[in-house]
Amino acid sequence: MIGWAMPTFFICSQVIMRDDVFAKEQRFHDEWASTIDVEGIQVRDYFEACTAPENRFILNHLGDIRGKLLLDLGCGAGENSVYFAKKGARCVAADYSPGMVEVALKLAEANGVKVQGRTMNAIALDCPDNTFDIVYASNLLHHIPNPRAAIREMHRVLKPGGKACFWDPLRHNPVINVYRRIATKVRTEDEMPLDINIVDFVRSHFSKTTYDTFWLATLWIFLRFYLIEKVDPNKERYWKKIILEHSRLAPTYQSLEKFDILLKKLPLMKRFAWNIAVVATK
Repeated sequence: MIGWAMPTFFICSQVIMRDDVFAKEQRFHDEWASTIDVEGIQVRDYFEACTAPENRFILNHLGDIRGKLLLDLGCGAGENSVYFAKKGARCVAADYSPGMVEVALKLAEANGVKVQGRTMNAIALDCPDNTFDIVYASNLLHHIPNPRAAIREMHRVLKPGGKACFWDPLRHNPVINVYRRIATKVRTEDEMPLDINIVDFVRSHFSKTTYDTFWLATLWIFLRFYLIEKVDPNKERYWKKIILEHSRLAPTYQSLEKFDILLKKLPLMKRFAWNIAVVATK
């Protein structure tokens, strides 16, 4: 029997499309990097503010990171690398955007910590197997044409017993999906929020996986920005605003978070949250 092979032109077109997505992501984030003022970044807030539940969840499952070699994959402006470095980790800040890596190094210098900067593709990491104790990625996977390839790479470069942790938006919430259709100038057109079933894929590769989802009733804050405070979603990034203004938002967020805890106990409700956070052990 003659086997069927995928046509070469189809494979080539898929590679071209993938490369085009990476190129557009790089241009978008390089341009964004050129506008970032590192003096205005309050690093601790991105992990300890009440409106940063994803990172608080991850911190609870990482434990003591002192002396650990940590890859901050998709480092962005470097808030994560700098925070972990302040906690005693040895950090490599890696991003596909050279502009963002440069910003991350400036932020590290401004905060008096040392961070190594690398420009890398998350689906083809330029690192040997079994290198890192921790691989951390925030808001990265939904920018990648094949997030499963990135997860496989995270697994590959981790030492046995090492931990992969990431958080990203999910695709199932109708409020957030409306927001995405409106906020076209502060996000890239090729973004693909994750399906919650990504957890099953992680479980198939790692020995232990834990996860949670965040922002259900608490998404009222986004509606308040838009409907009451009239914040233009194309001029201010709502996901940055919730961190920058966490003190003002705390009473509302903390009250609504109690409802989120209850809602997530209902069947299938976790999938309708805005974000998912995962910690997996190799």
